[in-house]
Amino acid sequence: MGLIFLVVLAISSCQKETRPNDVLAPEELSKLMVELYLAESRMSGLNITTDSALKFFIPFEEKLKAKHGIADSVLRKSYQYYVSHPEQLEKIYDSVIDTLGLREQKERTKTFLN
Repeated sequence: MGLIFLVVLAISSCQKETRPNDVLAPEELSKLMVELYLAESRMSGLNITTDSALKFFIPFEEKLKAKHGIADSVLRKSYQYYVSHPEQLEKIYDSVIDTLGLREQKERTKTFLN
């Protein structure tokens, strides 16, 4: 009886957990995070107080979520899901970093050529 339990437990722990339907796919979350980081970067370049920046940023964030059709609850649940799956979250952040790096490289090239 104990051996059967261990075999079932081993098999079930090896099965890949599927992402819930109300959690953003890694690509979706990565894309949203890139846009949010770019907006934060623009805000930090305005040389305004944190309170003032939040007054601009929060409506932008709401508009961005509406543009992508993402509810607050979905975004919150997505963050919670990926925080509890750090290997997947790391891949998302790698994607965000790569995308931001490529954008920066394109901007530098564009500036250099002009």
